[in-house]
Amino acid sequence: MPRGGKKGHKGRGKQFSNPEEIDRQMKAQREMEANGGAEAEAEAENSSEESEEESSSDDERQRRNGVEGLIEIENPNRLSQKSKKVAEVDVSAPRELSRREREEIEKQKAKERYMKLHLEGKTEQARADLARLAIIKKQREDAAKKREEQRKEKEGEQSKTKR
Repeated sequence: MPRGGKKGHKGRGKQFSNPEEIDRQMKAQREMEANGGAEAEAEAENSSEESEEESSSDDERQRRNGVEGLIEIENPNRLSQKSKKVAEVDVSAPRELSRREREEIEKQKAKERYMKLHLEGKTEQARADLARLAIIKKQREDAAKKREEQRKEKEGEQSKTKR
């Protein structure tokens, strides 16, 4: 099966150099080494000076990546992380709550307020519940009276049949 499966290989084909081309490049390299011995030393000195300059400029490049080096941006939302010393931290000061924590506390307080009003019978739901309970109590009382009357009738009938 060919490389790349049924569809074939997507990459470029391999290109091989001529043996004559390789020989020509090797001869040119040998001539450069023979003639350029003095030139190579001069280039080495220049490159060491450039490397010192590059190391200082690398620090600046690392600090300013991408567009930051081109445009000065003052972002008020970007806060630098400053580490505080243990002596500077004030433990007794009240800690600011996060938004989620504040919302959670407000939700709990609202629920407690609602339950208090509910127990006092001041909410709409409590009024509806109390009305429903009153209706149910009345129905149960009526049912209890009926059962009591039926029981008395049965006792009255049984006493008549015994005589």
